[in-house]
Amino acid sequence: MRTQRFVISFIAVTLSVLMTGCMETAPKANPEPQAAATSGAPAFGNPSPTAGSSTSAKANAAADAAAYKEVEYKNIKKKGPALIVIPGDIKSAHATFTQKFSPNNIADFGELELSQANFTVLERANLGHLLNEITLAYNLGNVAAARKTMQVGKLKTTKWIVKFDILKAEQIASNTKGFDGRAIGGLISNLSGSRAGSATGQVVGSVQTGEASGVWLVGMRYKIMNANTTEQVAQGYKELKMEVGATSSSVMGVSESAKGGVGLDTMVQRLVQTAVWDIDAKYK
Repeated sequence: MRTQRFVISFIAVTLSVLMTGCMETAPKANPEPQAAATSGAPAFGNPSPTAGSSTSAKANAAADAAAYKEVEYKNIKKKGPALIVIPGDIKSAHATFTQKFSPNNIADFGELELSQANFTVLERANLGHLLNEITLAYNLGNVAAARKTMQVGKLKTTKWIVKFDILKAEQIASNTKGFDGRAIGGLISNLSGSRAGSATGQVVGSVQTGEASGVWLVGMRYKIMNANTTEQVAQGYKELKMEVGATSSSVMGVSESAKGGVGLDTMVQRLVQTAVWDIDAKYK
């Protein structure tokens, strides 16, 4: 009987929470545009029919945690040397990563963050056909070809060649857990011998919850080379964890689910930011 009372209490609390969540799904006024307007930043409305609801608040909170954030680089007031970011290598054989990314994507992030850190970045888009020659020369360590290429126009002032390589991208851990109330609900219904016990068994039998988490490790190496000699000036390695997860629950037909985490795009950008912070702090 003690177990039955505990189960009834648990179900009552769960139903109360879920019903409260359902009642809050009606759209409410979205205060974000007004707040943005008062700060002088561009204001954008939210046309979603669930804007302002509890589900919208939770989804937006998760998105805010993964959104791009500028890094306060340590030596940002100091002007960095002129440099060129060349496409790096993706050493990982993980299909999901290699299908989603190319070396140019990573180099784009590198140009953005190095510019934010007050380095003089000569953008690859302005190099035209010279980009392939530069990339080949420095990947092969061909001093003669590098010096010949660096005598053209704006390239004469270039001091560094920088590249970012992905060395690791793998899911290293996953974990799942859940609760299915059908077995316990059936047992309560069979042992109770009363309508109340049977009803309790049906409620317990309707409870289903699930939770799953996966953790990735993504590692990036940065390499700085002398623009005139192709010699390596410095290198470093940074590794970050990326977690993705999902939860779901259902009680008496009332269901709730959520999924999210940092995506591979965001993970690569954060790795580049971490690497650029290192370059700015140690080698500027």
